[in-house]
Amino acid sequence: MNICIIVGARPNFMKVAPLIHAIDKAKAEGKDIDSHLVYAGKDNDATLEDSLFEDMQIRRPDIYLGVDCVNLNELTGKVMAEFDTYLTNNPTDVVIVVDDLASTMAAAIVTKKHGISLAHLVAGTRSFDIKMPKEINRLVIDGLSDYLFTAGMGSNSIVSREGAELSHVYEVGNILMDTLRFNHNRLQRPAVMDDLKLKNGKYIVFTLNRKALIADKENLGNMIYAMNKAAGNTPIIAVLRNNAKEVVSQLTADMADIHIIDSLPYLEFGYLTAHAMGIITDSGNVAEEATFNNVPCITLNSYTEHIETVKQGSNILVGEDADKLEAAIKDMTGNNWKKCSLPDRWDGRTAERIVHILLNMPG
Repeated sequence: MNICIIVGARPNFMKVAPLIHAIDKAKAEGKDIDSHLVYAGKDNDATLEDSLFEDMQIRRPDIYLGVDCVNLNELTGKVMAEFDTYLTNNPTDVVIVVDDLASTMAAAIVTKKHGISLAHLVAGTRSFDIKMPKEINRLVIDGLSDYLFTAGMGSNSIVSREGAELSHVYEVGNILMDTLRFNHNRLQRPAVMDDLKLKNGKYIVFTLNRKALIADKENLGNMIYAMNKAAGNTPIIAVLRNNAKEVVSQLTADMADIHIIDSLPYLEFGYLTAHAMGIITDSGNVAEEATFNNVPCITLNSYTEHIETVKQGSNILVGEDADKLEAAIKDMTGNNWKKCSLPDRWDGRTAERIVHILLNMPG
């Protein structure tokens, strides 16, 4: 069985690493299975530093499609053309696509045009906002998929209501937990913690990536002011990249307790967040990790595709409201947070289940 795993952005590698490990393990046990790792971008992508693959203990992509453009429609077309060439030249039994990017949707469409089985990880996540490009991507990908690998019962219900055949839906669990459990004892305390004299449980981590939030500088400034005020003397460690770093640097020029640092290697960032008093973020992945680590998490959005992090986990939503953010941080620093538990099947065996399903596919 030849499996192609295609990823479109850095965060996808955290989710496919357990799959690669599970496939390699099955192959070593004599199973007739192998994988190709394909990246939609270029081989000189600055976000794909060597430490990422060393930390994940996986190889670099076998193939780079070389697509790099800002316009999503242009990107979709180019990925479709390049991936069509790849599938024409490489015999493939199953293509596994990850998450909900434009490149993910492009690969899904081409896969079905080639008559190849398509698997979506993670299926059934929805914002229910059709104005979001990613929501359109999710609907298209799930509609085309032969294997809908979901993280929980909520996602099962969503794809079922949308018409997916139950025989195509597999509740395999949250694959990000496979990565967290695999690396739990490998986390590394970053040197910057010693430089800033940070003690475990005595600081807040702040991450920001959403373009719309960064673009509204006036409201972002209000939120950062509220964040700094509510945190009091608790240091805030802002781990930021590119434009987010530039904008936040301008807005925090006179805030001594907000420390902006460069992005960290995966194992170091994992240590920083796992030992924080709390986290403020707009990232679904970071919110999931916070729930796993039982760390209070505030999400700067009015919805989440990972609703289990709110219903069972440590996450709360404050939208883009400075007053709600301030109140939540006061609860965080005042040790007045809700109790949380781990959702079902966050057990680190998701990749194992997926490989078992694929190896037992009909025909």
